[in-house]
Amino acid sequence: MARLCTAGSVSIGPGRPLAILAGPCVLESLELGLSIGRTLKGHCDRLGLPLVFKASFDKANRSSIDSARGPGLEQGLAWMHQIGRTLGVPLTTDIHDPDQAGIAARVVDLLQIPAFLCRQTDLLVAAGRAAKSHGRAVNVKKGQFVSPDEMRGPVQKLAQAGCSNVMLTERGTFFGYGRLVNDFLGLADMMALDVPVCFDCTHSTQQPGKGEGGKVTGGRSELAPLLARAATAAGVHALFLECHPEPAGALSDGATMIPLARMGEVLKQVAAIRAALA
Repeated sequence: MARLCTAGSVSIGPGRPLAILAGPCVLESLELGLSIGRTLKGHCDRLGLPLVFKASFDKANRSSIDSARGPGLEQGLAWMHQIGRTLGVPLTTDIHDPDQAGIAARVVDLLQIPAFLCRQTDLLVAAGRAAKSHGRAVNVKKGQFVSPDEMRGPVQKLAQAGCSNVMLTERGTFFGYGRLVNDFLGLADMMALDVPVCFDCTHSTQQPGKGEGGKVTGGRSELAPLLARAATAAGVHALFLECHPEPAGALSDGATMIPLARMGEVLKQVAAIRAALA
């Protein structure tokens, strides 16, 4: 049986409620982050689903150099701290550089390693050491180019850095025809690595290079709820869902985020599926 991953007050893994990692792709303002967080917390509290608020302070892997990246490390973490303190929820954000690990770990409960960087030893070691020092956890997204079994490597690197408080996230695999493919057999393979597994419902709908002449990533966000239901039925321990009040006007990943107004119904559906599995 997989060991648990603990992010602040939220315990993720076998025998625990389905955890929800949700929020906007990138922080656009403190006010918007608080508004989205309040709405999500209200839904999750009513349904008995623990919430970890997610947002990025910097999107370092945008398709175009001209794309908006976010408020940056200092301002972004200050906003995250205030959101977490105001709403009383754990926080997660992605880091891209080893120097960011210790700084982010002072604020967020769950350090996220982006999929493209899941094999970066220096980043994993820095995240593992920071998590151990600050009592945090690390969530590693599976690279689109990595098999489920190969995710044993990042888990072992984190363990060697002193961190066993770990979760893995599936977010789709490149297949060659302009979209990501979700391997649900791979979810079972990753769960066999004895760590909790999360499913990224929104990034899994990406169509890389298909937006605005290749300048942004396209997507089919209307299908994210379908993937959320399927992953919940498959037995994952957590869901990752990005959302926004007006995705078309969002600064990042507008094509894949779920409209905030739809989140209540999506969460209600996955809660019912999880209850049926109990």
